[in-house]
Formats: sequence, structure tokens, C-alpha cells
Amino acid sequence: MRMMKRLDGKVAIVAGAGGIGTATALRLAQEGAGVLLGDLNGDAAKADAEAMAADGHKVIGMAYDQADDASVASLVARAVDHFGRLDFMHANAANMKAIREDGDAVTITLDTFDATVAVNMRGVLSCARHALPHLVANRGAFVVTSSSAAHMGEPERVAYAMTKAAVNALVRHIASRWGKEGVRANAIAPGMVMTAQIKQNMPVEFQKQVLAAHRHWRLGESEDIAAMVAMLFSPDGEWINGQVLAVDGGASIRP
Repeated sequence: MRMMKRLDGKVAIVAGAGGIGTATALRLAQEGAGVLLGDLNGDAAKADAEAMAADGHKVIGMAYDQADDASVASLVARAVDHFGRLDFMHANAANMKAIREDGDAVTITLDTFDATVAVNMRGVLSCARHALPHLVANRGAFVVTSSSAAHMGEPERVAYAMTKAAVNALVRHIASRWGKEGVRANAIAPGMVMTAQIKQNMPVEFQKQVLAAHRHWRLGESEDIAAMVAMLFSPDGEWINGQVLAVDGGASIRP
């Protein structure tokens, strides 16, 4: 099946590589966009980008630290310097070490909480504030990877859930402030996405238990989220603004 070229001439940043980010970078590139793939692990981001470029796609990679506002600014500057413009920002990065150390409101350390906020909330604001002048100029779009944890309620991962609720508020703010100027901002709330890392580390029996609790016949793949990002960046998503969209196989059914 031939990929639609809905994003010809456009430029996107995917901030945060790995499973969802790398799949998104590839999907955007397949649809014609120039893509800068950034990650704290710069070597991995560059290797993924080089593999896509070898297949004829316009993708470059670089290291950046989402907890560092100046580093996020350099990410945006690199995309504009290399491609000449910026139309889309996908803020996808999360502090994975902090997620593993997250707990409940009593047991979580404030260091873990602050580390989570620095990347998942403050860092997403950095992505928005540095990208927005370009998105306004080009009537572009901002998408953040949120989570069903923001609205489902869990007995653990308190910092993760709080920061994801915060970025949902951020996209509503951006849509309210800059929507009239042509900017669209939305959040995607994935369910269980079986990235390569999760497939490797999650026991098969537990995967079966998770699937049994879902309404869908399969668990998610990184490409499911990438497809939604591509749609939201394309003209097909032009009338979607300020929304938190669950892409989770029906795990969370809500208005």
C-alpha cells in the first residue's frame, strides 16, 4: 500500500525517540515531511535517523535534554537551520528512570517528583514555548504524548499522572490562545503500547492478562500512535483542536 503524502514540504520535530518517537518520525517522513528526531540518547536518535535517511527519507537526529530549556531551544534551532522552517512539534519524551522510581503520594521522594516534572511537564512547556513562534508563522500543530493515567486514577505513579494531566491542560491553553491564528494543539493518551523495550521486559503471561482486561483484540503498537500524530498534523486533522484523544483500544471509554 502506497503511503499518502499529506505532509509534503512540511517539517516536524519528534522530541523523544525510542518506540513511539521513532515510529512517529518514520511515519511523518513517509508522508513527506522533513523530520528532526531528538533524544537524550543522541547516538540512538542519530542511528535511527540514519537508517531512515538510508531509505530515502529526510530525517536527521541529535541529542538534547528535555529537562534543559536551552537544550530544547537548540533542538528547535537545529530543525529550522537544517530544513528552513518548522511546522509541527511532537513532544513525546518522558523521564523513564523517574517512572520506575515513582510511587504514591506518601512514598515518592521529592527528588523523583522533581525529576518527573522537569521532563514530563516543564520540558513539554519548553517544547511548546520554543516551537510556537514557528507554529504560529506556519499555521502548524503541536501534539504531546499524554497518558490514560491522567484521568484513569492509579494507586501509584502519582508524579507521572500529575504531569500528564498538566500537559493536557497545556494543549487546551495553546488551542485557546493561538487557535485563531491557525495553531492546533492536541494530546494523545495511549493505552498499553508494546514497544520493543516493553515486549522484551514484560512477561508474556502478564501481556495476556493485560489483553484480557482490554475491550480490543490486541494491544497497541507504536505505529498506532504514529498514525494518530500524522493525522493530527495533516489537513485531515484541521478541525481537531484542544483535545485529549484516547488511542488505547477502548481501554478508557469516556466522553
